[in-house]
Amino acid sequence: MFARLTFINIRPERIIDLRRVYNEEIVPVVKKQKGNIGVWLLEPTLSAEDFIWLTEWVSEADANAYESGGTYKMLTDKIKDMYSIRPIVKTYNITEGRMAVTT
Repeated sequence: MFARLTFINIRPERIIDLRRVYNEEIVPVVKKQKGNIGVWLLEPTLSAEDFIWLTEWVSEADANAYESGGTYKMLTDKIKDMYSIRPIVKTYNITEGRMAVTT
């Protein structure tokens, strides 16, 4: 599995707008993308920190197709007037771990 994290510094006065656009316009589109497993908006517990837009994919190829096909740019354009600096994207391979159970 593969994850894309977009770190976004949102202007405080636009947080309510971000939540609305994210839930109503971004989530439905991302969920329809081939290979998408999930999409989340992580809100910082400290106001000075970035929001994180997290998407999880079956494969890196699926995540790359989402970006190279223009969908990611189209979605980030919906919130471009809400952030103060350009978002930063980081990608990660997801390794499934198993939790040890002790008795």
